[in-house]
Amino acid sequence: MQNRPHTRAMRAISVMLFLALTPVVAFAAPYAAYVMDARTGEQLYSQNADTRLHPASLTKMMTLYIAFQAIQRGEITLDSMVTVTSNASAEPPSKLGLKTGQQIKLRYLLRAAAVKSANDAATAIGEAISGSEEAFAVRMNRTAAAMGMTNTTFKNANGLTQEGHLSTARDMSVLGRHVIYDFPQYYNLFSRRTADAGIAEVRHTNRRFLDSYEGADGIKTGFTNAAGFNLVASAQRGQERIIATVFGGTSTAQRNGKIKELMDMGFNRAPANATLQRPQPPSAAPATDPLLVSSNVGPATNGGAGKTVRVSGRVSRSLRPAARPTQAVSAPVQLAVDTDLINSVLAEAVQVAAVAPAAGAIASAPAAPEVVTRISTSGGRHWGVNVGRYNSRYEAEKVLLRVALNEMSTLDGAVRRVTQNARGFDANFMGLTREGADLACRRLQARSQSCFMIGSEG
Repeated sequence: MQNRPHTRAMRAISVMLFLALTPVVAFAAPYAAYVMDARTGEQLYSQNADTRLHPASLTKMMTLYIAFQAIQRGEITLDSMVTVTSNASAEPPSKLGLKTGQQIKLRYLLRAAAVKSANDAATAIGEAISGSEEAFAVRMNRTAAAMGMTNTTFKNANGLTQEGHLSTARDMSVLGRHVIYDFPQYYNLFSRRTADAGIAEVRHTNRRFLDSYEGADGIKTGFTNAAGFNLVASAQRGQERIIATVFGGTSTAQRNGKIKELMDMGFNRAPANATLQRPQPPSAAPATDPLLVSSNVGPATNGGAGKTVRVSGRVSRSLRPAARPTQAVSAPVQLAVDTDLINSVLAEAVQVAAVAPAAGAIASAPAAPEVVTRISTSGGRHWGVNVGRYNSRYEAEKVLLRVALNEMSTLDGAVRRVTQNARGFDANFMGLTREGADLACRRLQARSQSCFMIGSEG
């Protein structure tokens, strides 16, 4: 009995030591899961998949998707120099370590955001494309809506916890599928174990899963106290590809274990053979008019790789009006682009025949002269690509314009040309290098656009 107070005291001390030494664990975030056959978009499993939760850094999939979209449209290039703002440099970890006023190529920011999940890089990407993170969030939400992500609202480019910044396991799976199929040329970013991010070598946040699960090749991890451990993962085995998403994991190991279970379930349930049904890419329209000049940055510098990004939504020079602001402005200035401008671009690019050929006259009509606005054979630009044969000159010209607008960066400097022959009207882009023509065709074919190279080195 005399030892009882001493015993109680020792127990109390032991409990206090246990509590002091035990890591503080955040409250358990809500759990949700979704499994999809990526080839068809078919649901294979769902649990709380439409519950709006914190996505954390899964958000960066949309940031990167819009960056790929902007590159494709010619708004920005991989070698555009981005000036880091104080807002971007002040983001908390995980981060690349950007400094205010520093200039860095966009390609390095993309690698840091995709591989390291760097918050400062993600914010810098959004500001470079839209002028501010708020404007970029508007574009994120418009893109999400166009994809059918009906339960998602983005507030920032990085996924740090913010009121109203919410998504679902289903919506994030939909986004992951678009990343895979809309931009196959960039998808390898998500499986790189390490990457050169310009100022540092970065390591992938999900190396363990990528290295331990057969066929795994991405996509994105996420963690905050409010979200728990999130992951959108994809793996391909033979002709089968599965996307699995987990929200609210309790640890990296537990989340990866659950993803493996879901992946196994997906491969067991998915048919061995299925016709690939690519998702319909959303409209590439930016959050504001493409000629909107941001109020907090200076004018854009014309030219190719290495230019500094100063304009929100830079468009191809052929679509710009004759007069553009040449200095920073105190408030956004919006210049509307209407159909008259598009029609004038068509008229300048390809001379439209005054009289359309009569129906059934394709085979017998004499060959019309080829009309080319400009073409240069300097620098080995003797190659071209054919994007199809059509029944009328108008239809061929319409396809050329659509393809040109969708592939501004790849087809920059190419000339649209319609060639009439006995079997129809060939839609061609001429004046490319062999490498440029090959790249253009691979990108177009990835978008389900028929394409083959034409020309010679001669």
